[in-house]
Amino acid sequence: MTSAKPLALIGGAGTLAAVGTAAAAHVWARHIEINLFEIRALDLHVLPSGAQPIRVLHMSDAHLLPEQTKKREFLRSLASLEPDLVVNTGDNVASEGAIDAIARDIAPLLERPGILALGSNDKYAAGKRNVFRYLLRDPRPKNFRDGVQNEPLEVERLVAKLTAGGWTNVSNARALIELPGCDVEVVGVDDPHLEHDEFPPVDPECAARGTRPSVKIGVTHAPYKRVLDQFVDDGCDLIFAGHTHGGQLALPYFGAIVTNCDLHRSQAKGLSFHRGVPLHVSGGIGASPFYNMRFANRPEVTLLTLRPRLT
Repeated sequence: MTSAKPLALIGGAGTLAAVGTAAAAHVWARHIEINLFEIRALDLHVLPSGAQPIRVLHMSDAHLLPEQTKKREFLRSLASLEPDLVVNTGDNVASEGAIDAIARDIAPLLERPGILALGSNDKYAAGKRNVFRYLLRDPRPKNFRDGVQNEPLEVERLVAKLTAGGWTNVSNARALIELPGCDVEVVGVDDPHLEHDEFPPVDPECAARGTRPSVKIGVTHAPYKRVLDQFVDDGCDLIFAGHTHGGQLALPYFGAIVTNCDLHRSQAKGLSFHRGVPLHVSGGIGASPFYNMRFANRPEVTLLTLRPRLT
């Protein structure tokens, strides 16, 4: 007959091991992996024949606080990449004080051609939320679309800082970026997560001139499928988005658990396709200060080299 005492000891040891593992995972996610920034590289053949390659830096979801020194060091280092074009898909700051900080940290990038699509945390400070809501089909609180539950930020000042050099705000707007050897048509929307998106009408002033190779890109913060459909219908060759944080907390061999929108978790970050059009979702640089952790999902930016299509 088996003694109850050894079984109790085994059970107690198992409980302690589980608690220890959970504690170690929390320390790793909260204090280590959240600062293990990486730069991903990707080649993508989407340009027309005759176009010169374009180096695009896709950055998103910094959720910056002024005291986040390691994140700020990473942001300052990005200038060394010398991209031809910067695509910023929003959620840059987590507080009013971070507006000046991020403008200083990425100042060299702001002098380069760039495009900006706003996210909810460019307009409203981050707030505490029930994390279990992320498991719901629609995780947004009832009044989230109006942002009334969070402190408003000076979004006009943020936009002014980020567009003082070479960047263009394409939130619900179109633009034409003329790069050496290629025109880049841009169509963008304001944050669909807040339902602030209004797909911009065709603007002849923002269309490629027709005398040079051109590519059309769609830019959004949150990759809701209804917006992705609009980009495809508009003739975009490539779509950029952020918002998901790559799922933020992932499971080894499984990947992201949630995306915080209606995009499938398999598309939480990196390159995938929507109705045949390449979609690049940034895993993001940061996270909400209230849930500032990552697991099996390092913070990132991506340097994409766009090349002519293979014939």
